[in-house]
Amino acid sequence: MKKIVLSLGGSILVPSLESNKIENYRDVLKEISSKYQIFVVIGGGGEARRYIGAARSLGIDEATSDELGILITRINASLLCWALGDLAYPAVAENYTDALKYAESGKIVLMGGVTPGQTTDAVSAVLAERLRADLLINLTSIDGIYSKDPKNNKDAVKFDSITPEKLIDIVSAGTMGAGSNNVIDLVAAKIIQRSRIPLLVIDGKDPENLKNVLLKGKLFGSVVIADGVKNPLQ
Repeated sequence: MKKIVLSLGGSILVPSLESNKIENYRDVLKEISSKYQIFVVIGGGGEARRYIGAARSLGIDEATSDELGILITRINASLLCWALGDLAYPAVAENYTDALKYAESGKIVLMGGVTPGQTTDAVSAVLAERLRADLLINLTSIDGIYSKDPKNNKDAVKFDSITPEKLIDIVSAGTMGAGSNNVIDLVAAKIIQRSRIPLLVIDGKDPENLKNVLLKGKLFGSVVIADGVKNPLQ
């Protein structure tokens, strides 16, 4: 069974507690877990940013503020974990060793942040490397990788397929700048380069997109794949 790591943004899963998509993602994950071994790394989203902002306003240092954000990622992951019931390992992994151990159950493994200063994009890339995963999927608010921030640049070009080196160039250039929904961070991009694990970036606002890709073979979004590596979706 192929191993797939999902990087699921907190703003995608829990735009707010009142308008969360936990039930929608629960139903999709139930379907795809019959075909793939699934690992889900969940971000903190807007709720984490609110807590971090409050911590900063109180003069709390950045590392401790990050720890607070990590707690929110784990709360988000716990909500989805419990919603999945018996399909998920009944605890959220707090580190990579936990995740590998929980994987032995064959169940869906949920994870949040790990280390202050490290995004959940980077966590998902490291986890994929540790697992020797077949594919990493980034579920974000943008429908792929662009040459520039498509929300602010009408001439932005979307890439169907690029190399990890090109991804690093895009991220390093800062074309997805502060305040935009960065498609992925530089640390994650470099881990993808060294591990040679394919990355698929798709619009995660509609959970059905994930099912359409993995179960129905509908290819869309952007694929980051090293030269000579076979696309696991083909």
